[in-house]
Formats: sequence, structure tokens, C-alpha cells
Amino acid sequence: MFTRDTTRPITIGSVAVGGGAPVRVESMAKTDPRDVAATVAQLEAIAAAGGELARAAVPDGEAAAAFGEIVARSPIPVMADIHFDYRLALACLDAGASALRLNPGNVTRPEHWEEVGREVAARGAVARVGVNAGSLAAEVIERCGGRTAEALAESAVTAVRRLEDVGVTDILLSAKATSPRVTLEANLLLAAELPYPLHVGITEAGFGDAGVVRSAVGLGLILAAGLGDTVRVSLTEPPEREVAVAYEVLRALNLRRRGPTLISCPTCGRAQVDVAALARRVAERLNGDSRDVVVAVMGCAVNGPGEAREADVGVAGGKGRGVVYRHGEIVRHAEEADLLAALCEELDKLEEA
Repeated sequence: MFTRDTTRPITIGSVAVGGGAPVRVESMAKTDPRDVAATVAQLEAIAAAGGELARAAVPDGEAAAAFGEIVARSPIPVMADIHFDYRLALACLDAGASALRLNPGNVTRPEHWEEVGREVAARGAVARVGVNAGSLAAEVIERCGGRTAEALAESAVTAVRRLEDVGVTDILLSAKATSPRVTLEANLLLAAELPYPLHVGITEAGFGDAGVVRSAVGLGLILAAGLGDTVRVSLTEPPEREVAVAYEVLRALNLRRRGPTLISCPTCGRAQVDVAALARRVAERLNGDSRDVVVAVMGCAVNGPGEAREADVGVAGGKGRGVVYRHGEIVRHAEEADLLAALCEELDKLEEA
């Protein structure tokens, strides 16, 4: 099985993907692509949040005509997202697209894949074969007995073979469903057969806590299996939120770190300081901080000292007061009202050290 350490390396714009490169965080512009200014502003917001790759929908010729300016003004590489009309892919390649996504479920004619593939190969661009359970071709659904993992994999492999036949070597794969289990199984099938990097995510995950949990479960399963070279969290929310959740998932698996990591105990009847209030205030203090540090806010003597010692800076609560740690060493004691200030002072000392 090909894993993210052994998948074929490709480059999208200036961003290395696959072959052991860091798992890249992707999102998608949700603006009208014909509104260049609004789309570029959203791409800038994605980049500011830490997004490294983005997609923009190209639903018609007017959007394709605007795509070149979007690419030129975007701070990160932008992939043209194409459905139904293969000619839009050709127009976006003419406009300077370094990568484009085609959906085998609605771009179905072999000659269209071959025509686009020849242009992709000639320009040294990247072709993303993007399969979604919601838009599989009817004949694939019938042959595979439904919108199954096998149907997703078959659709992707068929498209890849058409691209390979005309000389395309830089390919990115994705096979997504709303079911985390189906998505995992489809990606395992693809990794067993094809050497190309995988873009992973749970499609139409939803919004709020439900969408975050569905995405985290699915991405966690896939990433923990050693798969996934780029990720997108697909939420009915602003793209910056997608990027933030993606980094939290990667952080939980120790695959990427961006900014501080705050760990805090859930509290129980043993806690004698207001852990929840202190954790919220620490989180506010860390908002916007770019340092790669671990901060622990713990409530009692059961796990508190151990967790606080493992963090760069931490507090372990006692009766109305707490112990402050820095790099595993006790550096001070403070009353509950002074714990936030004490913790922040120790954080500042990390920067000075």
C-alpha cells in the first residue's frame, strides 16, 4: 500500500505534495468566482488562517475568464474546480491554472479526459481526479451495487488510466463520501492500486459540532492509517473555520503544528480552582499567537502535575491557588486570581530564552 511517505511527489504551484511532504491544508473559496475581488479576498483569508492550497469553482465561461486574474492575485495556489464541461478545464489551463479538478461522475466521455490530459501533460500541470459519492455515474452505481467504496475507487481508477494513457504523470486523487467508513475504505482501495498522493476529506460534513465531529472522525481514521497528503474539512461555514479545524485534527495526530496547543482537564469534583474560566482566558490570550508551544491548564493533583510538566508552560491547581511550571520545572506558586498573569509571564519568558 502506498502511504503518504511513499506516494509520488507532485508540486502544485510552489507547494510540494506527497512523497513525505507535510500534510497540506486546503480549503475552497465560497464566493461567486465571477467576482474576482471577493474571491481573492477570501483566498487571502484562507492563506492568513494557514491554508496552503485552495480551490475555486468554475461553473461557466465567465468564471473561466476571471480565473486567470484570480490565480495571478491569490497568495496561494488555486485549483480550478470543474464539473460537467471539460472545455472549462481547457480554458483554465489557458488562464494559467497549475492544477485542476475533474469529476469522473459528470465528465464521462473518454475523449474529453484524453483531450484535457494531453493539455495537462503538455503544460506540466496537475490533474486532480475528484470522485464524490453524491455524483457517481449511474452505470458505476449499478455495477457496484450502490454508492460504495468500490464504486468510488473504480470511478477514480478508470479516470486515472485515461490520463496515464496520454502521458499525465502528476495526479492527485480524492474519493469522498459523507460516511467516514466508506471514505476510509475507498482510500484504502486507491492506495493499494495507485501511487499518487491522496487529497482526503469527508464531503458535505455539515456545520457546527456535528460537521466538525464527522470530519474529525473520518480524517482521523484515514490519516492514522498512513494515508492523506492534503486535507480539507468540508463545513457549511467560512473557509477559515475549515482551516482551523483541519489543523486541530492534524495536531491531534502529531502530523502538523501551527500555533500554540492548549490542553486542559475536563474538571471534576476534585478541582478547587475554576479551571474552565482559566482555560477560556488562556485561550483568549493565545489567540493569534504563532508560537509552537504547548500550554496546560490542569485542575488537581491527579494528572495535573504530570501534564503540566510535559507542557512548555502549565499550571496545576490546588485549593484556591496553583503551581506554575516551565519546561517541567516548578517556577512559582500563585493565588487563583493571579494564575493567568503568572502563566502569561512564563510564556513571555519562553520567547526571551
